[in-house]
Amino acid sequence: MISIVIPTLNEADQLAATLAAIGDPLPRAACEVIVVDAGSSDGTAALAKAAGTRVVTSPGPGRAAQMNLGAQQASGDQLLFLHADTRLPEGALARIDAALRDPAIVGGGFARRFAGASRFLRLTAWLADWRCRSLGWFLGDQAIFARRSVFEQLKGYREIDLFEDLDFSRRMARTGKVVTLSPPVISSARRFAARGPLVTTAADLWLTCQFLAGADPQELAARRRPGPAAQSKGFSLAAGGRSSYRLRR
Repeated sequence: MISIVIPTLNEADQLAATLAAIGDPLPRAACEVIVVDAGSSDGTAALAKAAGTRVVTSPGPGRAAQMNLGAQQASGDQLLFLHADTRLPEGALARIDAALRDPAIVGGGFARRFAGASRFLRLTAWLADWRCRSLGWFLGDQAIFARRSVFEQLKGYREIDLFEDLDFSRRMARTGKVVTLSPPVISSARRFAARGPLVTTAADLWLTCQFLAGADPQELAARRRPGPAAQSKGFSLAAGGRSSYRLRR
């Protein structure tokens, strides 16, 4: 079974299309969808329930903690972590299932394109394809997937406020072979709206370089000042101590 975990916080305007895109040739019994909601006030949880998905309530916002909670509640031996504003391509679940039939493959993610016509964002997406295939590093809006056994071996996502996705994918790549699947997922470009693609990408790259150089992600998160779009995607950017959470079943 593939368990799809979707962390949400005020995603009612995005979630319906994301759930609709999950449609796949796999039998319904081979797939479950778990929405982990962090107290949305816009009807996200009700929308998810109406769509027939299982809704788990998170004690608070924080995407890493939400995804860990969803994995803890999941039944599948394959885990897919999907952002609420990222659309899977047709046949995505079957492609994941086929990839993980190779015992050497521990997980991976999808190539990604952004919705919209920005040439600059298309360029960044092509460069991201190179990063994924060369280094095995994925970001959260690339629909990261993993074997449950590997996820538990790694103790899930580190509950940090920034770069939990990059941190997890780097650790996963050290455990075995990871793959980049296509066709690409389509992710919303809304977070680029406030400052534009160029400035936002430059700021993200600078933070990433600091993280890779060893900077504390909590301190980096505290410096970052997200706009409303980032907040609506479930970022928890207040500085604080690291969680002692460990994945349990």
